[in-house]
Amino acid sequence: MKKITFPHFKWRRDKKEKTAKRKSSLKEMFGNLLIKIGFLRIDRYIMWQFLSTYIFLIAIIITIAVIFDYNEKIDKISSSHASWNKIIFDYYANFIPYFSNLFSPLFVFIAIILFTTKLAGNSEIIAMKSTGMSFKRLLRPYMISATLIAVTTFFLGAYIIPRGNVARVNFENHYIKKKDVTSIDNIQMQVDTGVFAYITHFDNQTKSGYGFSLDKISGKKLVSRLTAQTIEYDTLADKRYSWTLRMYEKRTLRGMCEKVERGDKLDSTIMMEPRDFFFVRNQQETMTLPELSEFIDKQKLRGAAGISTFEVEYHKRFAMPFAAFILTLIGVSLSTEKRKNGMGTSIGVGLALSFGYILFQTVSATFAINANMSPMLSVWMPNIIFAIIAFVLYKRTPQ
Repeated sequence: MKKITFPHFKWRRDKKEKTAKRKSSLKEMFGNLLIKIGFLRIDRYIMWQFLSTYIFLIAIIITIAVIFDYNEKIDKISSSHASWNKIIFDYYANFIPYFSNLFSPLFVFIAIILFTTKLAGNSEIIAMKSTGMSFKRLLRPYMISATLIAVTTFFLGAYIIPRGNVARVNFENHYIKKKDVTSIDNIQMQVDTGVFAYITHFDNQTKSGYGFSLDKISGKKLVSRLTAQTIEYDTLADKRYSWTLRMYEKRTLRGMCEKVERGDKLDSTIMMEPRDFFFVRNQQETMTLPELSEFIDKQKLRGAAGISTFEVEYHKRFAMPFAAFILTLIGVSLSTEKRKNGMGTSIGVGLALSFGYILFQTVSATFAINANMSPMLSVWMPNIIFAIIAFVLYKRTPQ
């Protein structure tokens, strides 16, 4: 019987074969490149084990955290009549990345303890060392993985997650804690060098206030005073700090002379905005790294108190990613030795150290806020202490 070949199917088969060959050649070329730079298959294997265990732990622990959090807050959420759309997309859609990033060092540490102890228990670490691989060489894929996690953690915490935290914090304050602050009285602040603003009452919902005055002082002398019955923030303006003053009066003093200007409306740029008047709970979590830096500088210029919380958050954004390297070194140093009682001891010691790190970090941050300790020192102190522990463990590990 004669075999019939359809040109269309033959063309598809040839195309699939060419695609498969192209993929195979690219894979081989990429593999050869990795080998040339000293990146072996065992490195890829360790990195895969590390990162997959890390992601798996995040998925499991955060799922449990969401369940516990919902059970704890279900009464308050139900009584506040929050819609499911807000619960899911405003709160939990931002709750998950925030806490995943916050406890990333803990997940890194536990992941290393789990899979490295398993490798040691299966004598895979012994097999690697028998080929002449040193402990320092074994650390390479771990540190590359830790670098990927640290860089990702930094950019998420500095620029991405704070945007989502705005919706999460607003949800918490409105529906759970029910501490919405919509107005404030007797605002006094320094908005620029020698420039002081006063507002008798400001409403955050209408973005307007009354009883406004702006004093400019040079040396010890009053240079000018601008007063207005009402002041309103222009949310539609192209630039920040745009205000509209109504029923205003401006007095300019020059020696013994005084110039008075009055009017119904004045558009002016004043270096303040409504969010400067209200300190919302966990407000520091809603700011990106540049916004935090700008806010801290602005508050220091104004002589404002209570900015330690924001300074702690600022330094924490830099310190947290470094914890991935420190805890990676501790985890590998603890787990590479094969133990008679299996992974129980390693997991126990690992959990104790990881929770000790988080506890130490929390306590030191509290000292910075309540006991006038340097915010930078308080944030970096846990990293310094645990870096010393990591170095000692590294030196004690057979090389």
